Amino acid sequence: MTYYLTDGTSDGFYSAVFDAYADKEAFVTAKSRIQLSFGDRLVSVETIEEKAERVRKKLTLCDVHALDDLSILLRSSEDGTEQAAFLYIRELVHRGRPVKGRLAEPAVFDALDRIARVKEEAHRFTGFLRFTENSDGVLYAPFSPDHDILSLLVPHFLKRLPGIPFLIHDKKRHKIAVCDGKTYTFAVACDSATFVPSPEQEEWENLWKKYYRHVNVALRPHEKQMRGSMPVRYWKYLPEKNQRNSVPKIFK
Repeated sequence: MTYYLTDGTSDGFYSAVFDAYADKEAFVTAKSRIQLSFGDRLVSVETIEEKAERVRKKLTLCDVHALDDLSILLRSSEDGTEQAAFLYIRELVHRGRPVKGRLAEPAVFDALDRIARVKEEAHRFTGFLRFTENSDGVLYAPFSPDHDILSLLVPHFLKRLPGIPFLIHDKKRHKIAVCDGKTYTFAVACDSATFVPSPEQEEWENLWKKYYRHVNVALRPHEKQMRGSMPVRYWKYLPEKNQRNSVPKIFK
């Protein structure tokens, strides 16, 4: 098998698709995810914007929604994501038209299944994010999602919190979205900066915890159902499920 190693960027992936498409033994993966076996061959793909753009144009001719679907798919942090996207592209180019209805094809089913999991997690975090406010009225929300969904969440909260500056911090990937209430940008999180909550923040959190306790029915805990709709791995940053966390460090 020949491994085509990308730099993890979108242009890098589409450059690898361009180089590997004719290779029946190709396996496309980011350098950070490689798992080699004895006898495998490595090809380090050079990221070339022109190649990437040619692939994008071809995919758009086959399906006008292909690039949007692949953008979501490539946010998945599951093993084999780039290869799943590569096989989906092969099926799409082979058919020359949209293939999302061909669920009997393993490449199509696998790709759409991964896309669904990314979208589901993004949807969950529209309700799971908990913001802390500082004395200047800036809101801060840390989280550690399974997938790279930060850029999917920001437009939602920009509409939900119009005119309010906020920060959303993906602690797993050391990325942060910075919004001034109207526009936003993304940056790398810096461990030397801190976010200091306002003096009233603890009081607000206690009120929220009190509300949570009162809306719960103690005699009908439904613990299994709760864990299904609010997985335990997301509880770390939910004040109603945990004691107050120490103030996290972020990009300032």
